[in-house]
Order: sequence, then structure tokens, then C-alpha cells
Amino acid sequence: MVYHIYHNTQFSYQQWVSFSHNLVRLKPRNTPVQTVVDFSLSVDPAATETDEYNDYFGNHLHHLLVREPHALLNVIAKSCVAIDKEAIEALDIRRELSLSLSVEEAMKRLSYRTPESIDAKQYTLRSPLLVPASEGLEAYARLSFHPERSLYLSIQEFMGRIFEDFKFVPGFSNLSTPVDEVFEAKKGVCQDFAHLAITALRSLGLPTRYMSGYIETIPPKGEDKLFGSDASHAWFSVYLPELGWFDFDPTNNIVPRDQHILLGFGRDYSDISPIQGVVQGSGLSHLNVMVDVSREEVKE
Repeated sequence: MVYHIYHNTQFSYQQWVSFSHNLVRLKPRNTPVQTVVDFSLSVDPAATETDEYNDYFGNHLHHLLVREPHALLNVIAKSCVAIDKEAIEALDIRRELSLSLSVEEAMKRLSYRTPESIDAKQYTLRSPLLVPASEGLEAYARLSFHPERSLYLSIQEFMGRIFEDFKFVPGFSNLSTPVDEVFEAKKGVCQDFAHLAITALRSLGLPTRYMSGYIETIPPKGEDKLFGSDASHAWFSVYLPELGWFDFDPTNNIVPRDQHILLGFGRDYSDISPIQGVVQGSGLSHLNVMVDVSREEVKE
């Protein structure tokens, strides 16, 4: 199958902006599961200087410099991403193999100095938006982890507990809301649940990274899907030694397979923010984002 993604970001400014620098991460990654078939990026007003490169984590990044004075900046990304069915099946097999790895054995293997484990350990450290877990959050996570239990099943249960114990409440939080506040309130959005899980699992010594992208939404039976009804999404991924990375979506309590499209990953949201910018001007600004994800079945 292939997915067609439309992502429109609009910044409106109270006063005219003389120029703006923007870092845009809206081109999906190529992975064993997904391949970018087509991608286009348009900016209005047009950028006078552009550059493309991969960042430290391998995420695709566009640098845009807009010199024309403007009160409105519109960034539209269109992507076509193909999902590899055989890669999904291979991932399912690897997931089955992971079930026999216990928590105790995994922690032992993480101490080995292999290139893979050394690279993964950067995701156990404090990151720009995430401080070490509080005692309460660490204790909450440990309830799912016992030495002889399967590490994969422990993470899966922990994901399910977040889904059951926390409510999805848009508008409760923002980027500056601490994880401990989300933990105490037991509510937030997908970004909060990913950050909370990452903070908790890192406190146990598990390499965990922030995953950013999209998820296909399915309208109620008998209803047509509205264009622009989708949104960006966030989940987390945990490294299991000698087995690789495995994704978990606590917002929906599912293991991502063919319904998630990855934009990129990092230590937390700050590493993979879709658009980051600096403007020269004054006054307030308003952000509006519209996303649409549609599936196209491809006949073999």
C-alpha cells in the first residue's frame, strides 16, 4: 500500500516580519518498512535561500530563509510513502523472537560494549525537554518489570497501563509542561504520553527514543473521512539488545505496523520538531496546522 500525506503549516503574524529562518523536518524517512516515493515542499512567500541535509539522527532537514516581508508564512509538504508488506512480516517475526528475552538478560546484554549498544545508550541520557524521572514515575514504571519476565511483554503492559490510566485531553499541556505534571494530572496528548514513557523507561536503563510522524485515522462506519482531519502523531521506540528497535504507541495502545508513517526520531520532541524558526519582527503569532493522510491500495 501507499500513503499520501498532506501537511499544511501556516504562521500568521500580528506585525510584518522582515525575514525568517526555518528548519523544516517534514520529509519522511526511508526505513526497512517504508520508502518515500515522492515528496514536494512549497513555501509562500518563496524562500530566497534553501538547503537540504540530514541531521545528526539521520532525519531529513530543509533550511529555508525567507527575506521577503510577510505577515503570513505558508509551508506545504506533500509526501507519498510506500509500505513494504514483506518488511512488516519480517518485523513480526523479529517481535516473536524478542518475547524470550527477559528483563534481567536484556540489562546484562546492554552492558556489553557493542557498536549497537553504545549507539543506543545515548537514548538513556537526559535530553533537552526531559529531566530524570521522579521517584513516583519510576516506581509506576517498575510495576510492569520483573527480572524473569519478557522485556517486550513488560513494555507492552506498561504501554497499556498508560492507555488505561491517562486521558487524552487536548489543550491541557504545551512544550513547557513538565512530565511530572502530566503524570500527576493523568492527562495529556500523544506527545505527553510519549515523553512520559521515555522518561520512565530511561529511568530503568532502557534506551528509548521519541518517534514523530503520522497515523492513519479511520472514520466511523458509514461516514466519509473529512480532508484535514488527521494530525501529527508521536510514539516511542525501545532498543532490545541484539534484536533492534521496537515501536509502541501508548496513545492508542497498539504496536505500530502498517498504520504509522515515520517522519523521524530523536531524544525528545525538540530533536524532531516539524518546523523550528527564528523571525525578525514584533507582535504575536498564530500557528495553524492541517494534516491529511490517505491510503491507496496497490494491486500486485
